[in-house]
Amino acid sequence: MRLLLDFLPIVLFFAAYKLAGIYTATAVAIAATVVLVAGFWLRYRRVEKMHLITLAIILVFGGATLLFHDPLYIKWKPTVAYLLFALVFLGSMVVGERNLTERMMGHLTRDVPPGLWKRLNLAWVVFFLVAAGLNLFVAYRFSEATWVNFKLFGLMGLTFLFILGQGMVLSRYITTEEAGTTDGMENKEN
Repeated sequence: MRLLLDFLPIVLFFAAYKLAGIYTATAVAIAATVVLVAGFWLRYRRVEKMHLITLAIILVFGGATLLFHDPLYIKWKPTVAYLLFALVFLGSMVVGERNLTERMMGHLTRDVPPGLWKRLNLAWVVFFLVAAGLNLFVAYRFSEATWVNFKLFGLMGLTFLFILGQGMVLSRYITTEEAGTTDGMENKEN
């Protein structure tokens, strides 16, 4: 559910763009991100670093878009965010005992080989770099309307597919509460 909420500003950006254009959409995305971060803080009394990074990027690039009345800034926002996320995931491999992927998913799994955590984390780095490049490619090669559609359907779709792929890789290591096993089938066989 939280993952879907994280995509809410993108969906609202898309809807506002279709109704009122890029500048209104940018203002809506800024407001939605502020509300999302504030709501998360009110509910959990903490804010995740990724939310703060996203908020800072939308405030800077969205603000520049509105201030200079130039949509190029908002088109760069996803690329900058993806590049920062790639750096964070890459940096997590040398800071601390566990990389970021293991820190986020490790509580749901057991007996995952350390090498797999490293490969999954590197996969996130590569994903973010590819997404950053794709965003710029579409932003510079296609119309603004095509970029907005790509931002919602292309980038978000790719992200969901990537998360699904990571989930499939980790699925055999996910622990179940009721059976206390990795696949839940061992008790039925005995």
